[in-house]
Amino acid sequence: MTQEESCCRVCSRGLYSCHWRNSGKTHRKNACCWFSVVTLVSVLSLSWMYICLITFNDQEDVNWKGFTKLKTWVNWFMVLIIISAVITCYCVLILLFALFQVALGEPLNLHWLHKIFLFFGVLFIVFGVAGISLQWRQEWPTVLLSLQASAPFLQFGAVGALTLLSSFVFKGFHSARGKWSKFLIAVIFVTMSATIFLCPLIIQSPCLIEKHEIPEKPNLYGHRGAPMLAPENTMMSFESSITCGVTAFETDVQLSKDRIPFLMHDNESFGFLLRTTDVKKKFNDKDFSSSSNLTWKELQTLNAGEWFLETDPFRSVSSLSEEEKKTAKNQSIPSLLQLLNLAKQHNISVIFDLYSPNQENDTVDTVDTILRSGIDQSLILWLPPAEREYVRKTAPGFIQVYNNESEMLDNGEDHLNVKYSKFSTDEIRVLRSMNITVNLWVVNDRWLFSLLWCAGASSVTTNSCHLLKEMQQPDWTLGPSTYRIIWIIVDIVSFLIMIGLYIFQRKTYCFRHRKGAEKQGDNISAWNEKELSPFLPTA
Repeated sequence: MTQEESCCRVCSRGLYSCHWRNSGKTHRKNACCWFSVVTLVSVLSLSWMYICLITFNDQEDVNWKGFTKLKTWVNWFMVLIIISAVITCYCVLILLFALFQVALGEPLNLHWLHKIFLFFGVLFIVFGVAGISLQWRQEWPTVLLSLQASAPFLQFGAVGALTLLSSFVFKGFHSARGKWSKFLIAVIFVTMSATIFLCPLIIQSPCLIEKHEIPEKPNLYGHRGAPMLAPENTMMSFESSITCGVTAFETDVQLSKDRIPFLMHDNESFGFLLRTTDVKKKFNDKDFSSSSNLTWKELQTLNAGEWFLETDPFRSVSSLSEEEKKTAKNQSIPSLLQLLNLAKQHNISVIFDLYSPNQENDTVDTVDTILRSGIDQSLILWLPPAEREYVRKTAPGFIQVYNNESEMLDNGEDHLNVKYSKFSTDEIRVLRSMNITVNLWVVNDRWLFSLLWCAGASSVTTNSCHLLKEMQQPDWTLGPSTYRIIWIIVDIVSFLIMIGLYIFQRKTYCFRHRKGAEKQGDNISAWNEKELSPFLPTA
């Protein structure tokens, strides 16, 4: 096989343009435009994949929205991840083949099929961004927050990518025909380089901190127990969370028809009992749209564990032993009293939401149940906002917890329970400096836990207490001065490499240009000699 038709050339050409033979023809303007499109779509797909991976911490929210609309539990977020990963891999591969084409001097004739796939990829990303903006807007602060954890490393990666791509840019610059084309390429490249090299000037992260300044590790609150290890809001789940070293049980309380407080998250507005029990099988002819429609005796007959094994919401069932699976399969709905007795036994706090259409009466019955349990009042973190005055008078030992900073300060309290993205890391530090206890929910991923740890959060509510308990320090910390030194060294090395590549490309281009001119001159001389030979005198 000749160099012109080497395996590398044939494969690159075939996969990019679907032309296995070299046609030798290329539409320069169209080729450059489509190369730009491929580059842009690849960057967009990588950015979208980054967003998907960052929002993985809140995957349950996406699945929950799907459940509220379809009344069927499906892991929609994993479907989104898989489709996004396929699109990203495809776009990046097309870009790599385009770069191979440039390196091999092959024409950039993108096949129409790739153009269609790229269009659908962009369409998918546009719909995804629109979906987040319209239905999941609270997730954008998470993306911005993530940059505090990833920006230093993204900058290093961007410098590396810029260095590798600079060779292709310089080749395009030297081969550009017009002065304006060269000027445009130079301006764009210099602007991008300056932005990437200097962006650490505005990068801020709480993890850019000296090791001796790292705050104490946040406490862990078990979100409905340990829902990755056992069915949520069951006694097995809360017992599993104890082994994780949680300092508080987080749960949800509702009241039955006969006024017994029990544990269940899904309420009247969101398909009560449908997701986590076999209520359809047991009471198919009964109205179970609200907790007040069923007695405690009827609720106890429901199985609250089989759904966990069947749907595997966190893809964690495979990690359970056969004995644990058997225990999970036989879980029932627990009462609040059962949880209080467990908390009292292990000296663990309890924090809960109260889902009720009748807050006044339900608050009275719930407080009465807590007081009758004999648990130390200081272990109760009272979160429900309604009827706080009654609770203060009846149970003055309860710790009042707020989800609103101004309301908390107005009442002279010092406990907050908010979504992790509500405050910036700087605001968390300020609150902690004021001796305010800040609990953030729901934190599952290591990167997010590390970031909030560096920011000084008091505690986090988590689904993955068994994973976070193993962390002895944040995933990364770096002293500000050390970071500056690394940043400057990386930038200087990249700059020197690019200068070397520019000089090499320039010399290569000049050499080829001179050789081409000499070859053309030789051809002209040979032609002249051949044409004039009949007229030249012979020896």
